[in-house]
Amino acid sequence: MSSHFYEVALFGEFFAQDLKPIVNRITLHSESSQQMHYREFVFEPIDAPQQRELGNEPVLLRARKEVTSPDSKWVLYSYLKPESARVHPEATVRPWSTLEIDGDAMAFASALGYIKRSQIYKRGYLFRKGSLVIQMFQQEQVDPKTSKPIPAHADTLWEVEVKTASPVRNTPEMPLSVSVEAVMEIQILMKGLLDLRRQDS
Repeated sequence: MSSHFYEVALFGEFFAQDLKPIVNRITLHSESSQQMHYREFVFEPIDAPQQRELGNEPVLLRARKEVTSPDSKWVLYSYLKPESARVHPEATVRPWSTLEIDGDAMAFASALGYIKRSQIYKRGYLFRKGSLVIQMFQQEQVDPKTSKPIPAHADTLWEVEVKTASPVRNTPEMPLSVSVEAVMEIQILMKGLLDLRRQDS
């Protein structure tokens, strides 16, 4: 069994006119729901250009914070390349590391040898169902003068991520197949309204 911790996930998107029936169905089958508004940074290693020249894709570092809660902390996280579709054809399964920090995420990432590549805001809804979290959001661009979010256009696509709420291990007692089956239950639940699928990026 692997020593990695993993995220197991499915992804989808839909147009704004489908929001109400999709929210209603997910809400009906979830244990809790709340609004979400995340600010997210993406960092890359200082030597990322050299890594790409050598044919290697650098490992990105991401930082996320809930902006509506003054007490929320930054969560730093990083993914490795997803496992092969031959091994896990039904869902995206990728090694996943997370770290919660107090203070300045930018300074922390810089101390690790990373530089900021981009930032974005995500506004929408967050649902919990068992071991899963379901995020449904529109991306908001950042005002370059104020660093505040620019509200999304009404016709901006909604994105959906159905995933394990925290990293999971692949153990004999709790194999990854349990988490794969959990996200596939949501896929079946949303059939006809929302196409949830694996993605490799």
